[in-house]
Amino acid sequence: MEPPRFYDRLAVGTLYLERAALVTDAATEARDAQRIPEARADRERIAAFGIDCQVAFCTPGASLFVPGAVEDTVRAIEWLYRNLARVTTLVLSLDTHSVHQIFHPAAWVDAEGRHPAPFTVISTDDVRRGRWIPVLRPEGVGDVRALAVEYCEQLEKSGRYVLTIWPYHALLGGASHALVPSLMEAALFHAVARRAETVFEIKGRAPTTENYSVLSPEVLSLGGRAVGHFNTGLFDLLMGHDRVYVFGQAKSHCVRSTLLDVMEECRRRDPRLLARVHVLEDAMSPVTPPPLDPLPPALDFPRVADEALQTFAAAGMRIVRTTDPV
Repeated sequence: MEPPRFYDRLAVGTLYLERAALVTDAATEARDAQRIPEARADRERIAAFGIDCQVAFCTPGASLFVPGAVEDTVRAIEWLYRNLARVTTLVLSLDTHSVHQIFHPAAWVDAEGRHPAPFTVISTDDVRRGRWIPVLRPEGVGDVRALAVEYCEQLEKSGRYVLTIWPYHALLGGASHALVPSLMEAALFHAVARRAETVFEIKGRAPTTENYSVLSPEVLSLGGRAVGHFNTGLFDLLMGHDRVYVFGQAKSHCVRSTLLDVMEECRRRDPRLLARVHVLEDAMSPVTPPPLDPLPPALDFPRVADEALQTFAAAGMRIVRTTDPV
């Protein structure tokens, strides 16, 4: 179907209050006029999985705005409206943070007591030598420095990322935590038109680990204590569909990490599941790399993102575009 009359693509990059009454009335009218079937009647079950499509990443002026995210969100929303009668389940993750987490400036100081600037990279060696001193006080943790060293070591051994200090973002209770309003309206429209509740997945609450992937934190245990776990319930929900279409931000970070987890779990359970995953490559963008010369390969985020897509395609996932037929 065509996008409803209330939808304005020029408003996708702006902040406003979602118009729930207007949207749901329009959805009811469209459902009746176009005889849109209920999602539970779908013979082929399709999930649309939007990763961190929040103000923090998708709205200009936000502290972690990803260049290209507005256009990505436009394409994702219009894809959702066009394929509304085919999309069974809409799943949307919400990156959710507090001030005192290991990747925020408040977690660290230097010898003069100054917090690190956003995008500072902290290595295991930096912690050992005291260049950066952890000041988090997680409950039940005695030696915070030893915990920080272990954390950085695990990150570096994983080969995915190094510890990066991010600007405060997606803070619970703040405007940047919210879903992009235009996408929220599309979710409301889908929920009413197809009589299917949107699934919201909160992630990123653990204070002592980053949580790029929607399915699991970067580190699962520290000091012999669990700090997170693989989200088996969400994986089962997604892969219980015949197809899963993935979009969101950022292509180099949360989308990449989530799909790496999907790939590893599919390989563990049944590699044939990988063919169900469809990556909407034109509905995601990479984080801009930091202004370093020379730029370490791990921080060349556009390259990291493109190499990841090649890996996913080689594994059996489908790399598609929003203009391709569903």
